[in-house]
Amino acid sequence: MSEVYAARRTRLREYCNAGGSAAALVSRPANVRYLAGAAPHGAVLLLGRTEEQDLLLCAGPTADRPAQERPDEALRVQTLPGVGGGDPAVAAVGIAAAQGADSLAVEEHHLTVARHRALGSVAPRLRLANLGGAAEQLRVVKDEEEISCLRIGAEITDQALGELLESILVGRTERHLALELERRLVDHGADGPAFPTSVATGPNAGRPGHRPTDRRVEEGDFLSVCLGATYRGYRCEIGRTFVIGTSPADWQIELYDLVFAAQRAGRESLVPGAACRDVDRAARQVLDSAGYTEGLTALTGHGVGLEIDEDPQLSPAAMGKLDACVPVTVEPGVHLPGRGGVRIDDTLVVRPEADGGPELLTITTKELLAL
Repeated sequence: MSEVYAARRTRLREYCNAGGSAAALVSRPANVRYLAGAAPHGAVLLLGRTEEQDLLLCAGPTADRPAQERPDEALRVQTLPGVGGGDPAVAAVGIAAAQGADSLAVEEHHLTVARHRALGSVAPRLRLANLGGAAEQLRVVKDEEEISCLRIGAEITDQALGELLESILVGRTERHLALELERRLVDHGADGPAFPTSVATGPNAGRPGHRPTDRRVEEGDFLSVCLGATYRGYRCEIGRTFVIGTSPADWQIELYDLVFAAQRAGRESLVPGAACRDVDRAARQVLDSAGYTEGLTALTGHGVGLEIDEDPQLSPAAMGKLDACVPVTVEPGVHLPGRGGVRIDDTLVVRPEADGGPELLTITTKELLAL
């Protein structure tokens, strides 16, 4: 993997050089992890003029970490001395100045105002430029090793959800079910949950980002679940909606079929070159035409990877087009206040038609089951 990390750093270095910066300071943890192979707490990555000048600065030792969490062995690592060690970002600025850099690109969107001022005070003659989202853009298209991690994470997520569906649900609380799902994720090999697991019942069902409460599952409820596993740092997502304990009511079948049709339209739109807003429009039009404009989520999906919410964004105002090997969610939903709702959510990888079209990673059935 050393060659992979070195190639990623080279691409970012070339971007910085083209923008007039001799060096770059990467502080956002997911970006450090992407470029260095690991992101110990508080660590920053200093990109110099050459690969030999690249340096990972840490506030504590890395040798005692598990092998899969250690930095790229070809990258120089420096641990700051003393307890706490100070701010690695501040130390990195001093090193960049000592290496003769006259400008340093920093991730302004990740730095606080106080920290940015501290960086500027270390070497006043060093010009601080804005790196912007350059590292995030490098992360959008995944290599097959990254996709493999997402695929394994999706398998773990499907296993955890499948086991829950085989258990008795009536009378249990949303909070209890969410905790059980997260435990099952870890039992099956996940690093942990990709995000706080959402379990929503009855009038809460279908509400995006719902935080589990002590409401108990009742017969006739819609039950919507959204969860995901983190595997080797990579995060996936699945969302499903079920009916509890009885045959679905007519209005539940109608709403579910509508959201399912919208989700299918979004999935079928995932082709290389498709405009991100067009994917959103494909799913949204199905729901709009049925008069559910007010109950819709703000976006149809988003990218996933080292973070659960990455570019691209599949929303009405989204810019840009999809590339092959970009993993995204497609997650339309409708929530009806006081009644509940439906959310169906999958993680897929954009693939060309010649390769079979979009690759579905989360395969738990989307049939409306009565549990």
